[in-house]
Amino acid sequence: MSHKRIPKRKAAIAVGGAVALGAAVILLPHANASQDGASSDAATAPKTLKATDASDLASQLAGLLGDAFAGSYYDGDKQQLVVNVVPGDNNNVIVQAKKAGATVREVDNSMTELAEGKRTLKTEATIPGTSWAVDPRTNKILVTADSTVTGEKWDRLESTVQGLGSGMATIKKSEGTFRTFASGGDAIFSGGARCSLGFNVTADDGAPAFLTAGHCAVAADEWSDAQNGQPIATVDQAVFPGEGDFALVRYDDPATEAPSDVDVGGQTVQITEAAEATVGQEVFRMGSTTGLADGQVLGLDATVNYPEGTVTGLIQTDVCAEPGDSGGSMFTQDGLAIGLTSGGSGDCTVGGETFFQPVTTALAAVGATLGEAGAGAGAGDQAGGEEAGGEDAGAGEAGGEDAGADDQAGEVGGEEAGQDDGTGYGAGQGAEDGAGDDGLTETH
Repeated sequence: MSHKRIPKRKAAIAVGGAVALGAAVILLPHANASQDGASSDAATAPKTLKATDASDLASQLAGLLGDAFAGSYYDGDKQQLVVNVVPGDNNNVIVQAKKAGATVREVDNSMTELAEGKRTLKTEATIPGTSWAVDPRTNKILVTADSTVTGEKWDRLESTVQGLGSGMATIKKSEGTFRTFASGGDAIFSGGARCSLGFNVTADDGAPAFLTAGHCAVAADEWSDAQNGQPIATVDQAVFPGEGDFALVRYDDPATEAPSDVDVGGQTVQITEAAEATVGQEVFRMGSTTGLADGQVLGLDATVNYPEGTVTGLIQTDVCAEPGDSGGSMFTQDGLAIGLTSGGSGDCTVGGETFFQPVTTALAAVGATLGEAGAGAGAGDQAGGEEAGGEDAGAGEAGGEDAGADDQAGEVGGEEAGQDDGTGYGAGQGAEDGAGDDGLTETH
């Protein structure tokens, strides 16, 4: 694991300006509060839950059921938590889960067996362009290979999956290539690099800071809110590759006001706290290239083999992303911070697989707080500056002039595009220059 630690510094300016972004989707109204669907004469009927409440219940049941717990997911249509159990000789576990309000499904593969399968994949099939995560909806490991995994690489991967045994894993081919997406809401710049600010936070000493992708931070130390602008923030901690893809970047001016919200183009979503993701949960992603997009969580604790190295502990989704979106914020409609954009394959035309750093893990690692826990930050005077939202914040070759389309990135697509930070989903010419022999994009 790569750790890059920069001495804490103080110096000049405010939070990155809000880039005018065209929303690719419209945020839905706030979901209703959790409701208990069980009546007095049907105490074991599944409860109607919000996704975040379902996540809390899943955590409780994981501890209650012990080895019988085999994962869970959220059924958005029914607004219910589905819990997988391996009953064995003790059917009481099913009764316990039902009493707690979950829909119970008996499955064959235990969490221990699935974890052993992932260890085998790590040992025998750590190939750039591959990923794997447990899919609780199928009770199998979902293995994905991008378009660069061919020939002997594909044979090796396929053989390893088959060796896990029938019913343990499935393998899927992706049309794109796995790469990191260097941009959360507003664009940030460093030299020729462009990424996205994820979430504003409060550092452990009370100073204002923000989270972004680790692969952005290991590429450059100082970041600005405008292309070729003066630095406003300095990297304090960064992890990539290894056990995550996240960084804490401190504002140089300790008086910077850093609001806990996400600019989604014409409106902001107030962020109240960080939360764990749940498979099946609807989420939204904001990035400085493609604006707002939505989708579902597909898997947790995902492993992704980027060309720069293996990253573990990520969230797998079907939310689209493109160059320039790395570091961007993934959140829920009711203002919960879920993830930071890491990488994946595809784009917002054909779709693809995408991976996100869990915000909860990043906060714990860097000792920062977010939302109400880090209250005291407001909107900075320069947080809507014309420089950050003008033509200089363009999407380079990732979007060119067309990146400013109404259904994509608004004004983010000028001719003076931000150049690639070498991270694949950083926007600009480095996306071509950094391509490795296997067709995957280098990040630095």
